[in-house]
Amino acid sequence: MAEPQFTDAIALLKADHRKVEDLFEKFEKSTSAGRKQALAQEICVELKVHTLIEEEIFYPAFRGLIEDDTLDEAYVEHDGAKVLINDIEAGSPDDDFYDAKVKVLSEEIKHHVHEEEMPSEGMFAQCRKTDVDLVALRDQMVGRKTQLLNLAKTSGLPSAKPTVVKLVTA
Repeated sequence: MAEPQFTDAIALLKADHRKVEDLFEKFEKSTSAGRKQALAQEICVELKVHTLIEEEIFYPAFRGLIEDDTLDEAYVEHDGAKVLINDIEAGSPDDDFYDAKVKVLSEEIKHHVHEEEMPSEGMFAQCRKTDVDLVALRDQMVGRKTQLLNLAKTSGLPSAKPTVVKLVTA
């Protein structure tokens, strides 16, 4: 499937947000275990690809140009989502708490999207006020996203790796 053309990096990320929101909505309405499993796996792949392109390309481009707290919180929010993503991918709809994990992941992602897309003070609004070339950034991100989606189809993506949260087992 060819990647649709987006005006810039932020438009690409917003399109990802809308796609995942739609997948979460479909999951919530689904009653079939097989359909839930397929949707949850698609959600997890989309989120793993999205977090990777943000962390590898988008966020570093703005370090020092927007509020550090905004970027730091985004990394921590990603890591919280990654823990659930790995757990959901390893499970099935027959497992205890499976639907609850997908629901909490959905809520975490809604919060994260709100933080990024908030008018005037959100991350994307801050990014638009910089002189970073958002079209060149988009091109880099589309290239990496294509690589990752191809990898997901062929050999699968590795587990999501938290980058700033230290996982400690009790």
